[in-house]
Amino acid sequence: MKSNILYILVAITGLFGLSGCIHNDLPYPKITQTITSIAADGESREAYIDSLGLKATIYLEETTDIQNVRFTKFTVSTGGEADMNLLEGSYDLEKPLYVSITRYQTYIWEINAVQNIERYFSVEGQVGETVVDPAACRVIVYLPENMDLTSVKISEIKLGPEGITTYVPALYQGATLDLTHPLRIEVISHGRTEYWTIYAEVVEQTVGTDNVEAWSQVIWAFGSCEADKSGSFQYKESSSEDWIDIDSKWLTQTGGALSCYIPHLKPLTSYDVRALSGDEYGNIVTVTTEETMDLPDGSFDQWWLKDGKIWCPWDEGGTPYWDTGNTGAATLGQSNVVPTDHTVTGTGQAAELNTKFVGIFGLGKLGAGSIYTGSFKKVDGTNGILDFGRQFNLRPTKLRGYYQYKTADIDYTNSEWTDLKGRPDTCHIYFALTDWTAPYEIRTNPNNRQLFNKDADYVIAYGELLYSGTMDDYAPFEIELEYRDYFTNPTYLQITCAASKYGDYFTGANGAVLYVDEFSLDYDY
Repeated sequence: MKSNILYILVAITGLFGLSGCIHNDLPYPKITQTITSIAADGESREAYIDSLGLKATIYLEETTDIQNVRFTKFTVSTGGEADMNLLEGSYDLEKPLYVSITRYQTYIWEINAVQNIERYFSVEGQVGETVVDPAACRVIVYLPENMDLTSVKISEIKLGPEGITTYVPALYQGATLDLTHPLRIEVISHGRTEYWTIYAEVVEQTVGTDNVEAWSQVIWAFGSCEADKSGSFQYKESSSEDWIDIDSKWLTQTGGALSCYIPHLKPLTSYDVRALSGDEYGNIVTVTTEETMDLPDGSFDQWWLKDGKIWCPWDEGGTPYWDTGNTGAATLGQSNVVPTDHTVTGTGQAAELNTKFVGIFGLGKLGAGSIYTGSFKKVDGTNGILDFGRQFNLRPTKLRGYYQYKTADIDYTNSEWTDLKGRPDTCHIYFALTDWTAPYEIRTNPNNRQLFNKDADYVIAYGELLYSGTMDDYAPFEIELEYRDYFTNPTYLQITCAASKYGDYFTGANGAVLYVDEFSLDYDY
């Protein structure tokens, strides 16, 4: 043994001696440099970091001065050097800010700010909803023919950040305006002035059916009427002569703006919809509802064992719809997502998701059991690269299913979540519809981490379930989707179930277990 060690040492020494005579033509390693954390004063929520797109987005409160943003946190990949220190001075984020991070190669990051300022304007007796156009600094209000345009009374006004905006001339609730001609005003905040113009447009028809969108078993309708009158909607199957008044609980009226949802409809059926107010009716809009589709493999009955240790949630030779992190877990141990005959119905199988330490001789990582719509792409060291999402273009309203959870105290954390240690672990089930153009790549490696972001612009609808206790048996759940866009069809569906909410950060409780079974989609309210 000693002679072998001596031989290795001599060989290594010889290599060092020769190194001065060898020309090094080896290329530098390619290591993507990332922004690992970023924050600023006046944030409305946590920043979003897109490691693959090399972009970071800061979300600002509406009262924050976007032209004078001060960063409070800015870190980059270990060994990387940024060409500016964002913690010094302030920055104008009305336009993108570019930062170069270098280690062997240079990577240019784009930093953007999103600031949503709520703006509104309305007057007494207007028709429909006001158009507020911040880009053009204009307001368009629609008024009936019989209104006196020389004395139009303001119902509400807010064209800048809350509490720090003033107007010249002074405008306020109850003030009267002469709108026979466009009115130019000054809107002042943060010591800067914007010049806005208020326009009045006279309309002949005071009731209108503006937009109608048909889902599978629900229709959304938007219309207009005079602000000081009550409005509503009617609908019918196109083949019928009988109009049906909507239930008042489906209706929302804000001034002269009307909206409603109409549930309990038939898929693939033509319907007529119209707005009404008093004895006046709006135009008729005809739409056809979409089809419905079952959730593939929602019973979690199909499984096969690959290479004797990787459980796959589909039939051998079949087409996968769901996948797990078992390929990664099996590199250091066994699968932590497995089939189980502990089911809701007492027949078939369900999915058992286990959070447990995966490794040997104390070396390894915490593996949080998860199952998701998508596919596991490859192992990145001891991390994973996944493709999230399955193609889907319908608009369901709910995800239903059954779950059972057994929590445990969190005993493994990474440096970002040390404050969670000792707290009960939390299971997480979420359902999202997105407008991705391709499956979304997930990376758990901290050096180029990219995770799903429920607040991202690509999310059309989202809902989730969180639970931190221990249950004696299965319980039904219902996750209702909250839609942020009623008119855009999604392109992908994403469902993820995890035994540990922060499993992507290798944080959780060894011994936490989540069972899931009998998932299905609902298309009605």
